[in-house]
Amino acid sequence: MSRVETEDAAAGVRVITFNRPEVRNAFDTAMYQDVTAALLEADADESVGAVVLTGKGGAFTSGQDLAEMAAIASGTAVEGAGQGFMGLLNAVCSLSVPLLAAVNGVAVGLGFTLLAHCDLILVDATARLRVPFAELGVPPEAASSVLFPARMGWQQAARILLTSDWVSAPEAVELGFALRVCDEGTTLTETVALATRIAAHPHAALRAITSLMRAGQRDLVQAANLREQAAFATLLSGAAASGPLAEFAAKTST
Repeated sequence: MSRVETEDAAAGVRVITFNRPEVRNAFDTAMYQDVTAALLEADADESVGAVVLTGKGGAFTSGQDLAEMAAIASGTAVEGAGQGFMGLLNAVCSLSVPLLAAVNGVAVGLGFTLLAHCDLILVDATARLRVPFAELGVPPEAASSVLFPARMGWQQAARILLTSDWVSAPEAVELGFALRVCDEGTTLTETVALATRIAAHPHAALRAITSLMRAGQRDLVQAANLREQAAFATLLSGAAASGPLAEFAAKTST
């Protein structure tokens, strides 16, 4: 089964669906690579005026596949590990086509931080968002250490990053992180409708606007990612030795 599904849902609108519902669409190395390829393909297609990200089933994505993360932390070699995450981050940072997200369910870890790279976010009424980095003993990722404060203000970002608390759909809108809450089950339809309105405009103009907006934060994002990756390399071995990540690793190895 393909980890990613792509569909041209309307004129000029490409929908990319995370397709590992059995693990709440968690990202392993292969899925990072597949999503990156789908994004780059959409960006290279001049007929595409907007891209929508969503998840299969009841989750947007639960983030990093913790089974793979625990294996890496314990020294198990995973081909392409590391490059998958970096490839995805580089793709979203350089994307010229407008990027929307239809958050159809839980968005955890990368499922939350990836949204900070999206231009417009609609959330299902049942959606919940969370970054459990502090709880797992690891640092922020995907430049969320700068993008979260930029999106929602310093204190709210600090609260969310330091407590690992859940954020409800209405709260995501209140924080300025999402555009609006959709009735349960309608999020993808409403997001595609918004993307269709956008894609009806000249694509060259849409891509110029998006590229210019992204250019203003690209250097900050790249510098933040380097700092986060360095902190991750320092903390991961300790997190794998004790705490929730170690407990998860022990469960998956038995």
